[in-house]
Amino acid sequence: MTDVPPGGSTAEAGPVSVRNALARILQSPDFDATPRSRRFLTYIVEETLGGRAERIKAFSIATDVFGRGADFDAHSDPIVRLEAGRLRRALEQYYQRAGSEDPVVISIPKGAYVPVFQPRVVLPANQPGAAAERRPLAVGAAAVLGLLAVAAWFVGASPWRGDPAAPAVPRLLVRPFEDLTQSGSSANFAKGLTHEIIGQVAKFKDIVTVEDRDADANAAQSARYELSGSVSLAEDKVRLQARILSTEDASVLWAQTYEADFEPSQVIAIEKAIASQVATALGQPYGVIFRADSERSVPQAPDDWAAYSCTLSYYAYRANIDAKTHPVVRQCLEDAVERFPNYATAWALLSQTYIDEIRFGYPIDPTMSPASLDRALAAARRAMELDPQNVRALEAEMFALYFSGQIDASLALGKQALATNPNDTELMGEYGSRLAVSGRWEEGCNLIAEARERNPGPLGYYEAILSVCAYFRGDYKTAIMWIGKSGAIENPAYHLIAAAVLAEAGRAEEAAAERDWLMAHARGFVEDIWAWTALRYARAEDRERFVGSLRKSGLPIPPRPAVSDR
Repeated sequence: MTDVPPGGSTAEAGPVSVRNALARILQSPDFDATPRSRRFLTYIVEETLGGRAERIKAFSIATDVFGRGADFDAHSDPIVRLEAGRLRRALEQYYQRAGSEDPVVISIPKGAYVPVFQPRVVLPANQPGAAAERRPLAVGAAAVLGLLAVAAWFVGASPWRGDPAAPAVPRLLVRPFEDLTQSGSSANFAKGLTHEIIGQVAKFKDIVTVEDRDADANAAQSARYELSGSVSLAEDKVRLQARILSTEDASVLWAQTYEADFEPSQVIAIEKAIASQVATALGQPYGVIFRADSERSVPQAPDDWAAYSCTLSYYAYRANIDAKTHPVVRQCLEDAVERFPNYATAWALLSQTYIDEIRFGYPIDPTMSPASLDRALAAARRAMELDPQNVRALEAEMFALYFSGQIDASLALGKQALATNPNDTELMGEYGSRLAVSGRWEEGCNLIAEARERNPGPLGYYEAILSVCAYFRGDYKTAIMWIGKSGAIENPAYHLIAAAVLAEAGRAEEAAAERDWLMAHARGFVEDIWAWTALRYARAEDRERFVGSLRKSGLPIPPRPAVSDR
């Protein structure tokens, strides 16, 4: 683990404002943290403000905050890592609720313990979507604000000059893993594992994987990141120690150890299993490379970088899928495909922004042409034409087909996509969601749960769907737990789910609060509830059950139309 990340500092927020921000967090009833987590947060903030960030390591936290002795070993005692995860989660929930307008955001990047202090940024008034501040998201407040600022800049940039070949997607140089054992079959195993990881990472189409066969200088210079490591092979155990370096300054951005039982007859299966874990950690949305790129500072970003940043900003938006950030992200992607018409991923994500506008009932931006299912399907198919193996393209067409009512074709495409890259947890969660709401609840919900377990990024989307899964199992206690964890509180779908599960659990007062929110902020959703449910739930019995629960919450549900909404 890297204890001190590059750039972890107070450079952009003064000590007084940071201490005020800390006090606001600690005094808020919405900061759901234990006394130990509160001490943890206070300690790392004060150490950083005192110029002692280099001291913030697992050992110092364990001894100074948690009372561990001088014999503390971070490898055998994971208390600091576990508490850091809980603290990040508590901060995320705080900023999604009570802290949504705090002037300074305190975050703790994953893989580090040094906090980052970032003033909240408001987009200039002449930028599209500038009327609202951008919410800090689970991928890191500073990163999200920066991505949205790049997106807004790209939208308002001067006419495109030049014709760069492609957006500035990351290039990953993979060095051969060092064979530490140097006996028997260890060299072949190290070589085979290197090749397997290259093949699995290459399935993520927005990462260009470069194999360092001959230490090619040009390949090394063009790569933004470098994967290296070592393999040791004992009689019954294999261990891979892997790390990602930034080629700009050789800083370690990520390091991880993987171990497995070793059986000579299962060498290929072992290589695939380890490579799958590495590829998922590095390549998935919200993974190591996404996070590193989202935190990069590119002054006066050129068109190729800004277009790629549009895809990063889509995932920042998707953490909470709210109407405020949607217009900027959609416009950014539309400009990206105009400037880079062969950028398959941008076409795919643009398709999904069109779908979101329809399925979440976003208010139509008067400066944009209205989205439609036809436009979504056309953008998805354009992505497929450009790159039939691009998982984002397959996912986008799966989405568009589902919401067009072509359920069987949608699920077939989702199955194909997951077979293409089973390490992509973003796809896994979306395909699982389509399976679940089509009526294959157990199969789909199991996939969603697995995606949530393996994905390091914002989990609110998964948690809202897991709430629906528990609701349809009749487990309302669990459904309430999941919807309570979800951070998508600006999205009307969140409040519909909450109203249904709370009503069924007999929590009338809380269900009434959700009802009141919906009537105040999303009356159109309620008035058109049958069409909304028809878009999502393929089976009539599921639609009837969900709407019945909404009636129990007190929502004025209109009679069911005589003709199907699909």
